[in-house]
Amino acid sequence: MDPVTNERRRIGLSSTPEGKWTAEHGKWTKRKFRFTRNDWMGYLFSAPLIIGVIVFAIYPMIAALFMSFHQTSGLNLSGTWVGLSNYRYALEDSLFWQALTNTFVMGIWSVMLGIALSFVLASLINNLKWHLGRNFFKAVYFLPNVVSGVATSLLFSFLFFPSKEGLINFVIGLFGIDPVGWFTNPEVARYSIVLMSLWGALGYNTIIFLAGLQSVPRDLYEAAEVDGAGTYRKWWYITIPYLRPIFVFMLIMGTIGGMKRFTDVWLIGGTAGNPGGSLMTVVLYIYRNAFLSSQMGLATAVSYLLFVIILILTVFLMLLNRRKDSLD
Repeated sequence: MDPVTNERRRIGLSSTPEGKWTAEHGKWTKRKFRFTRNDWMGYLFSAPLIIGVIVFAIYPMIAALFMSFHQTSGLNLSGTWVGLSNYRYALEDSLFWQALTNTFVMGIWSVMLGIALSFVLASLINNLKWHLGRNFFKAVYFLPNVVSGVATSLLFSFLFFPSKEGLINFVIGLFGIDPVGWFTNPEVARYSIVLMSLWGALGYNTIIFLAGLQSVPRDLYEAAEVDGAGTYRKWWYITIPYLRPIFVFMLIMGTIGGMKRFTDVWLIGGTAGNPGGSLMTVVLYIYRNAFLSSQMGLATAVSYLLFVIILILTVFLMLLNRRKDSLD
């Protein structure tokens, strides 16, 4: 007889009405699935969340996809079927490509500078010997993160006022530098938005990196010190490789957030993305078509184009990290 069967019989497994184990046939049979009282209670308590996800997430996504193939007026779903015309129009529109370029430029600078500066700040705070000093700087750098985007935009509109009355222009004027049109010069406006976004997001990134730095095993640093490694070599060969998952996380989340930029450019540049369309982003382009031109079909088509772009970038970054893991 099969040794597995003997062992099952020895420990007392016997046949059941559902056929869990049949000693006569010596094999497993499929168990019938039954809803218990606990199962029904679990689904009952989960029902509000499930209904909310269906109504406010899944249904809007399906409806938006349906609308993207129609020429609609407002939120009317029963528009004229136009197939891929909305997608074709968007891809042939120069304003869409200008918005996509601006989004990429501001997103790349925001992500790269944000990750680099927050990691350096986290490293400096982590090396402080004074415990209260760590808490003080963590609170100071995280404070801008609790300020709303609207308040941040209003604050920087005063700081970056284009004349000498602006605080930044007043300070650089003390060194003989002419006033800069931070939000009025098309060549400077995008980078001013990047600086503004850095101020708001730097604290959150710093706290995440600081948590990762405090999780690095001290044994690695002690072993490196025994081998004669200095501060820089420990930072480069131990700290950075150990925190690579956090770098990847920050890169992916920063990329997604950068591609969805809207609030700051809308408050500073308005719906036209002024000056000269330099602050026009993809989400602002969607907003203009949806709520100003009432072309909801075109807006939803561009929304799905943006979704595909974000998905491609995210998958690319994840595959790049996986390839690096395989090489290591």
